[in-house]
Amino acid sequence: MHGFLALDKPEGISSHAMVQAVRRACGTRRVGHAGTLDPIATGVLLVGIGHATRLIEYLTAQRKSYRATMRLGMITDSQDITGSTLETRDIPQITHEQLKTVCAEFEGEIDQVPPMFSALKKNGIPLYRLARKGEEVERQKRQINIYRISLDARKGDDVVLDVECSKGTYIRTLCHDIGLKLGCGACMTQLRRTGSGNFTSADLTNIEMLRNGNFTVMSPVEGLAHLSQLQLNPEGRERLRNGIPPQAQHISCMDETDRNAQLVLLCDAGKLIAVASPDFTHQQEPRGDFKLHKVFPDGI
Repeated sequence: MHGFLALDKPEGISSHAMVQAVRRACGTRRVGHAGTLDPIATGVLLVGIGHATRLIEYLTAQRKSYRATMRLGMITDSQDITGSTLETRDIPQITHEQLKTVCAEFEGEIDQVPPMFSALKKNGIPLYRLARKGEEVERQKRQINIYRISLDARKGDDVVLDVECSKGTYIRTLCHDIGLKLGCGACMTQLRRTGSGNFTSADLTNIEMLRNGNFTVMSPVEGLAHLSQLQLNPEGRERLRNGIPPQAQHISCMDETDRNAQLVLLCDAGKLIAVASPDFTHQQEPRGDFKLHKVFPDGI
C-alpha cells in the first residue's frame, strides 16, 4: 500500500498518535505525516504510506489555510490557551476596521520568531523541553509568507481569523504578534487547518472511519496533482528501470509549461515512476533531459 491519506485530526490527539492509528489501520510501519499539528489543533493532517513517505516533502512545501480564534488581552508562555498566563491587559475600544487594518499589516513576506514551545531544536534539544524548564534561548527569525488574512468574526474578546500562509508559519505566534500590535496582547484559543495544498476539508478521513477501515488511500499521482504529469513511452520507461534519465523524445507529450517546470512527475500507466526536474541544458544531468530526484523502478 503506497499513497496518501488526508486525516481530520481531532483536538487533544497528537499528530504522532494519528500516525500510529494509520499504521494499525494499514498494517504497515512505514507512515509519516506532513506538517505537525499541535494537540490543540484540528483539521487537515496529511500522511504518506509506504513508499509515498519519500514524497512527503512535496506536500509539506504547499500552502496551508487555517481558521484560528485568538483571545484579546491575554498573553501566555506558549502563545496559546494551553500555556501559563504571563499577563492580562485591558482591552481598549477596537473597531472592526481597526482590527482589519492591523491584520492587513501582517500580509505578505514577514519575519517571524518561532515560539519557545516548538519542536525546533537548539544544540539537539527540542525548544519545548527547554521552555518547560523555564529556559528561553535566542531564536533566529524566519521569513514566512502570509498570502491572505481576513477577519471573519468577533464575539466579545474572541476574534476569528482566516489565514492562508506558507509552510513554517506558527499561527499562534501570528495571533501573539497581532495582539502586541494592538497593544492589548492575544493568545490563540482554537485552530483548525482547513486546507493543505490541494487537500481540503472535503477530502478528510476521520478517526472513526480510520478505525472502521472506511477509507481509501489516494495514489501518489493523485496526491501530487499540483505537479505536471508526463507520460513515458516504453523506451523511457526502460531507461528509468535502469536508473537512466529519459530524454525529451521519451515523453509522449510535453508543452512549454512542462519544460519550464521546477518539478514534474514521470508516469506510466497511472503509476508514478519518478519525480524529476527538466534539465534540457544538461547542467546537472548529462545522460538525459531530466535530473532525477526520486525513482520508483516498479512504479507506485
